[in-house]
Amino acid sequence: MELHGERALYWPARRRLLIADLHLGKADAFRRAGIALPAGGSAHDLARIGALLEATGAREFWVLGDLLHGALTDTHWRGQWDAWRARHAAVEVAILTGNHDRALAAAGLDVVLLGDAVDDGPFALRHAPDDAPLAREGTPALHTLCGHLHPVVRMPGLGRRLPAFWLRPGITVLPAFSAFTGGVPIDPAAGETLVACAGGEAILLPPSRRLPGRR
Repeated sequence: MELHGERALYWPARRRLLIADLHLGKADAFRRAGIALPAGGSAHDLARIGALLEATGAREFWVLGDLLHGALTDTHWRGQWDAWRARHAAVEVAILTGNHDRALAAAGLDVVLLGDAVDDGPFALRHAPDDAPLAREGTPALHTLCGHLHPVVRMPGLGRRLPAFWLRPGITVLPAFSAFTGGVPIDPAAGETLVACAGGEAILLPPSRRLPGRR
């Protein structure tokens, strides 16, 4: 598996690009609510996905939940999506259902709907880490790939937080792909690792020095 600094994970054996939490239309929804955000967020995020597809040679593109942000009340991002989908018609696009995807089934976005859980090879694909399958006696749990939490890390000397992959025993939490999302600061426990995303690079941070069992 390859972690990319543009907040994506690539599975070479499947030629599959995975992201989480795209939240199409979020900026539009905020502007309708009177919260000032710049336009062009969805177009920028879709361009980043296109660049990742080209760089990796992926034949599949999966979103681990929250493709959408809410109701389908805005047509601006929809036109951007349709144009992007036409440019990448040869790529299979598949979506796990996230908590913001209530309108997804009726959206007609030319995607495969995967439901809320897929087990594939050694991985359990879910939206939220709380949905990770538990191990049964004598049977190891699959390693869960998920999103939902929008993990970020505070870096000394920087005035901002960076999105990060959160590598935990048995679970990898992907950062939110969209640039228009908040984040949950992660203070990793012993045995956990953060990989920060900065300037298009994935930066492995030093392991936690905390004692086992301390949070």
